[in-house]
Amino acid sequence: MHLKLTESKLPFASLLLIAPFFLWGTAMVAMKGTIPHTTPLFMAAVRILPAGLLILLAGIWMGRPQPKGGWAWFWILLFGLVDGTLFQGFLAEGLVRTGAGLGSVMIDSQPLAVALMARLLFGEQVGLWGWLGLAFGVVGISLLGIPQDWLLQVWQGNVSLAEFSIADFGLQLSQNGQWLMLLAALSMAIGTVMVRFVCRHADPVTATGWHMILGGIPLFLGSGLWESQQWQHIQWSDGAALAYSTIFGSAIAYGLFFYFASSGNLTSFSSLTFLTPVFALLFGNLFLAEVLEPFQWAGVMLTLVSIYLINQRDQLLQQLQAWRRSLTASPTDPIEPQAADLAKVQPILVEAETSLRQD
Repeated sequence: MHLKLTESKLPFASLLLIAPFFLWGTAMVAMKGTIPHTTPLFMAAVRILPAGLLILLAGIWMGRPQPKGGWAWFWILLFGLVDGTLFQGFLAEGLVRTGAGLGSVMIDSQPLAVALMARLLFGEQVGLWGWLGLAFGVVGISLLGIPQDWLLQVWQGNVSLAEFSIADFGLQLSQNGQWLMLLAALSMAIGTVMVRFVCRHADPVTATGWHMILGGIPLFLGSGLWESQQWQHIQWSDGAALAYSTIFGSAIAYGLFFYFASSGNLTSFSSLTFLTPVFALLFGNLFLAEVLEPFQWAGVMLTLVSIYLINQRDQLLQQLQAWRRSLTASPTDPIEPQAADLAKVQPILVEAETSLRQD
């Protein structure tokens, strides 16, 4: 990692570095365990609106400026609807139909969509490793999102593509929570791209707090219109899980993420994104007894590889270029003296020059 952890004033900085991804992964498990006793939209609203208030209060305490002007509020509102309402809504609805670990893998595939949109909108280069990562991601997400029964039937030769009913296939997809998670990932990716426009008009910390508040309001309204018995069956353990998802999984996780992202190498830091589904898979298995099918494990591995390749494509390209230069370098090429070597021989040269002058 390129982050200067040794210079950080925070204790246990190396542990805090992975804390946001640990908190996000475990928050998925906490939310999944709470769903049987509440409703998805209510849970999504409870997670982000209070967290937005906490971030906003922290921004006020740090003296961060509040948004000013119509364009600032326009982009924050749009950011809130996409990254708050749609992302959290799809996430909560998807958790009803899929596991926490598998859902986390689908959501953290959003760097693939970010890379493509950045290429189309801003002309950013994807590169060899980026395109390779995108290819791995498409295959991995397909293994995760396509119904496993259909994949097994095709694999075993029991059904051909021509014989399979498109209507049945569409019905299975509509009942598959992975596709809702994919929509959540797409919403998050669009929100990530929108941040560039938001930060042109507003402070990123206060904008984050306001977008969570504004994004949570439609979720509360939707829960009131379309859901019932949102809190009647919530137990003490569910309340603790919701509090954990709100305080630790949203407010503190975002706060730590912004702190490290602003004080170090963002590309290297973002490469740790793959830890979120790893934590979610691990704790989902420990606390919720979630077990993946062989096709799903293959999809998980390919998706994690794709996330790593997308996030680290610049570093991998630099390493590849350095390796090529080392192979093409001629053994007879003059060797440039290093600064450390010059420092060692300089006293000897000075002493020899002094001796010659005396002679």
